[in-house]
Amino acid sequence: MGCMDPISPLEQALHAARALVLADLVAGQVAEADVVSLVEESVAQRRWWVEQWPDGVTFVAGLVAQDVQDALLERYGRWPLCPVCGSGDPHALDVEPELGPDPHWVCHKAGVRVASVGSLGSATGGMTSS
Repeated sequence: MGCMDPISPLEQALHAARALVLADLVAGQVAEADVVSLVEESVAQRRWWVEQWPDGVTFVAGLVAQDVQDALLERYGRWPLCPVCGSGDPHALDVEPELGPDPHWVCHKAGVRVASVGSLGSATGGMTSS
């Protein structure tokens, strides 16, 4: 990598967003190849978006998370499922803030922050559903 230009803040943000959302997908055991391509699609779209609106660079992780969540809903169903509420209907976590830095997964039913985007694996105590 040595003599190349330093990675721009935009590329750093996009790499980080991709890594965070992939980490959450892996935690939920849904990181199949076609799901990973949904992340890539979102990152590509958000690259264009941030080029139009550079101030939005800190919002990229939350936006990619929401993009992937929406895309998964169409194809697979709700993700990520809430690890906090053991009873009742399974429901998905939401990203908050919708447009802001430091995005978190939040359960609106319980009114709790579950984990930062990218940290879902540690929030569920590393449990795997068998």
